[in-house]
Amino acid sequence: MATPLTAAKFLAALKAEGVRVVEVGNWRTHNRAGHGAWGPVHGVMIHHTVTKGTANTVKIVRDGYAGLPGPLCHGMIAKDGTVHLVGYGRANHAGLGDDDVLAAVIAERSLPADNEANTDGNARFYGFECENLGDGKDPWPDVQVEAMVRASAALVRAHGWGKDGTTSVIGHLEWQPGKIDPRGVSMGGIRRRVAERLEHAASWSRGGTTATYTVVKGDTLWSIATAKLGNGSRYTEIKTLNGLKTDTLAVGQKLKLPKK
Repeated sequence: MATPLTAAKFLAALKAEGVRVVEVGNWRTHNRAGHGAWGPVHGVMIHHTVTKGTANTVKIVRDGYAGLPGPLCHGMIAKDGTVHLVGYGRANHAGLGDDDVLAAVIAERSLPADNEANTDGNARFYGFECENLGDGKDPWPDVQVEAMVRASAALVRAHGWGKDGTTSVIGHLEWQPGKIDPRGVSMGGIRRRVAERLEHAASWSRGGTTATYTVVKGDTLWSIATAKLGNGSRYTEIKTLNGLKTDTLAVGQKLKLPKK
């Protein structure tokens, strides 16, 4: 059990963990106050958005839609690993879930299967929506997954929750019956990486690069990602990692490559 962090401490925790943050408008005071409790908080919940395009997704999770007013999370994690902060306080992200799952999160023990929807999760979890279509085909770039891990670890660390990372970070599918998000990424894998981070200082990095590549004639970011990472769509990770503003490459240019 914990009192929610102030917005300032929430932001500071994310930045200390190396999360790239964009502050969207009046995010610190944009919430669902007056529509239920906010706190005590017990963990972090991860979702996918079923949307495409960062700007469009930010707008949706900030403003919500008919029947479900925003904010729909506290932060939206884009494909490039940037966390867009859209609200703080009570947010419409978790809905009703299983009290047995909440009890397991609080006790920091293995999660039971969720089979009830009787407990208000919006009061009890920080929420991150992740830009993904949720169709099982849309890729999850490692820079995005790493941001999910860092954002989660930042809050676990700030509150001193389950240092092994086993149950303080859960997926929506583990909370509310019938939900499938975040589809296409392993929550077990996320928790293992959170646990790995928590063994080190917040400034620690997994060593995100394993090689350097020298550009030759005919190379494109897509062809390099296909040849070296096995997935052409990961070209955006190479672009982000090297701080490239365009897709244009020069022969002899040296590029850092993300982990395969």
